[in-house]
Amino acid sequence: MSEAEFFDTMRQGLLVAVMISTPILAAALISGVTVGLFQALTSIQEMTLTFVPKLAAIIAVFWLSMSFMSSTLVAFFQTHIVPLIAGG
Repeated sequence: MSEAEFFDTMRQGLLVAVMISTPILAAALISGVTVGLFQALTSIQEMTLTFVPKLAAIIAVFWLSMSFMSSTLVAFFQTHIVPLIAGG
């Protein structure tokens, strides 16, 4: 494997990692900002109030986007990693 193939595979792997993690990170960000804004407006400083909604949002988004994540990862492995291992 040449350096160009290696760096191209690494670049595409990082792109797949970003694509897979974006929905979960966006859900955590949106729910965290929403709960933080709610806490700031009502002066409620409960620690579990930030944790539970964020965890629920992350689990819901993970459950909804699980097929997208797995199909993206399988497609990456089938088109890039397996041919490199097989020598193609």
